[in-house]
Amino acid sequence: MSKRRAVNVPNCVIISDLHVGCQMGLCPPEGFALDGGGRYAPSRLQRIVWSYWREFWDEWVPTVCRGDPYSVVVNGDAVDGQHHDCNTSISNLADQAKAAKGILLDLKSRADGRLYIVRGTEAHEGKTAMDMERVAQQVGALPDRDGRYSRPDLRLRIGNARAHIMHHIGTTSSSAHEASAVNAELTAEFVEAARWGSRPPDFVVRSHRHRFSAVDIDTVRGIGAGIVTPGWQLKTPFTYRLAGARVAPPQFGGVLLRAGDEEHYYRRMVWSLQQTEETLNGRA
Repeated sequence: MSKRRAVNVPNCVIISDLHVGCQMGLCPPEGFALDGGGRYAPSRLQRIVWSYWREFWDEWVPTVCRGDPYSVVVNGDAVDGQHHDCNTSISNLADQAKAAKGILLDLKSRADGRLYIVRGTEAHEGKTAMDMERVAQQVGALPDRDGRYSRPDLRLRIGNARAHIMHHIGTTSSSAHEASAVNAELTAEFVEAARWGSRPPDFVVRSHRHRFSAVDIDTVRGIGAGIVTPGWQLKTPFTYRLAGARVAPPQFGGVLLRAGDEEHYYRRMVWSLQQTEETLNGRA
């Protein structure tokens, strides 16, 4: 019996930080069932974010992939978990898992089974991502060599390009220094590759911040890019206390890595949304 030949598709779509199960996280318009027999219904703002989600997958991804097949990477924090003594999360983790499963199965079908899940923050996914690992196995994400359906990181070959994808990266309270940690991460990858005589990645992709950022440099192979993906979660009460983040509107979207016939490059789609409206000073 012949082995199935591996196919190296030219496109990789990366999203992150869905935080399904949070009242500010990604939620379909029909909501999702709760263990007690009730149903969680999304807020007005969650419905707006879902409209971005649909535009991203129904319009933007097919356009930038030019009709070619693509893989999907969920780069951490697909579920919200129970964390930081907050009260904005659905308390039953099984409810969160079922809601996330439906969303991830849809992504898997769009990618023709090419779904990778990278582990995020243990505060959201459990110690050693034990909560996310169960979900990843249930949806049939592609496992690594050690049989883990959710990976600590992902080294992916896209055409002739290489990508190293991991969830965490340093943060900052200053918008003026958003690129500093991204540049440092990209430089560290190049230094470590030179130190051990390996090929450095062309794309260094991180998440965690919920804000898009990128640093590009030229290399012998073309572009070398450090990229941080936006998220899919509205601002939480915790965010309103953080310097920098408290005045910034949330961002939603994702990134495409593509290997063309002559070069490799990336594209991004980012939306922003003000959660509070301007109010008239006085009675209407």
